[in-house]
Amino acid sequence: MRHDTAEPVTGTYPDEPRLALLTHTEAREAIELLQLLEQLDPGGRGPAAGHLAADLAHRLPAS
Repeated sequence: MRHDTAEPVTGTYPDEPRLALLTHTEAREAIELLQLLEQLDPGGRGPAAGHLAADLAHRLPAS
């Protein structure tokens, strides 16, 4: 297979702003559910859910 690198790769992108993967409210709800899982399953996946919830919470802007 031959790849010609003489021409740059170009593309077109829409002018409309992109939507976030999750809204702020959805992210907060996901964190709350992960914290609930941490409490309900302390011997299984709970600790991992708690760590993920904390990591996600630190990434959200304070409001």
